[in-house]
Amino acid sequence: MRVQRNDQVVVLRGKDRGKQGRVLEVNVKSGRVIVESINIVKRHVKPSPNLRQAGIVEQPSPMSVSNVKVICDKCNRATRVAHNVLQIDEGGRSKRERVRICKRCHEQIG
Repeated sequence: MRVQRNDQVVVLRGKDRGKQGRVLEVNVKSGRVIVESINIVKRHVKPSPNLRQAGIVEQPSPMSVSNVKVICDKCNRATRVAHNVLQIDEGGRSKRERVRICKRCHEQIG
């Protein structure tokens, strides 16, 4: 998946369009992400011994990964993500590593 945990993203669609946040959780199977303080919904929670708060609780709800775009660290703009394979030499051994690349400035992301 092109979006990973702790990536800074901007929301493209929905009620929070244009807002930025950090990715808290990624569900690859369903193609959804949870972004910090974005897409907040209210849930009614019953009291139980392991809950510290009962009543109406506000929490972030998952949104589709197609509705967010990664923000590049170098150019500070929303961008698409490409993948590239780098050859790394470690002590005479050749190692291949897959990295994420910003499509705007062609720099490595995270």
